[in-house]
Amino acid sequence: MQQQNQDRLRIWTEQGNVHISQLFFQQYKACGIEDDEALLILHMTAFIEKGNHFPTPDDLAERSHISKEQVSRLMQRLFQKGYLTIEQKYDDNGMLNEAFSFYSLWNRLLDSLVTEETSKEQQSQKDEEGEIFRLFEQEFGRFLSPMESETISMWFDQDQLSPELIRAALKEAVLAQKMSLRYIDRILFEWKKKNVKTLSDVEKQASQYRSAPARTTTSETTRTEKVPFYNWLEERE
Repeated sequence: MQQQNQDRLRIWTEQGNVHISQLFFQQYKACGIEDDEALLILHMTAFIEKGNHFPTPDDLAERSHISKEQVSRLMQRLFQKGYLTIEQKYDDNGMLNEAFSFYSLWNRLLDSLVTEETSKEQQSQKDEEGEIFRLFEQEFGRFLSPMESETISMWFDQDQLSPELIRAALKEAVLAQKMSLRYIDRILFEWKKKNVKTLSDVEKQASQYRSAPARTTTSETTRTEKVPFYNWLEERE
């Protein structure tokens, strides 16, 4: 898959369909590229985009305040970092010529961007999980015990349950006035057996139970009270 992405990037770049300037400015520091190296890269890519695939130090020095000697040093640093390479490229006349290539740099920039997005997603997931722990403590009216915290962690880590599903199970327990992790764990277990994975699935499942004939209890004054919840602990195969 990685090789396919690299090949696709190469084709898109050669066709002029990829503009990396914004991505470059966002990520070049994370890739260990100095400011003077970044300036040289921009000048070189400008030459390449105009059809000059092998600009000389003289070409690059002529359009900047960087001397020819400094250009050579910067190019050497980019070679050493693996961001600049020389490849063989056929021109429009079928002649084989040398050409500078920044493909490895573009791949590194994309990798940095993916890593950054992944880190943001992971942090967002941790924040959601932390909110679940706080919500349980709020509903229980106390701090969770170490075993209770471990149980909730297992729902996330082992069972791969989403925060939304756990929150919905807690809501069922609140409606049933059965505030125990054993009851909530049973709800999640039954949902897993019934392939309940989304909030829409939860709503359908809950609607089925609550649309069933309600049980009744009779008080001393023969008053009838409907019980609008399903007792998950009484679930049978």
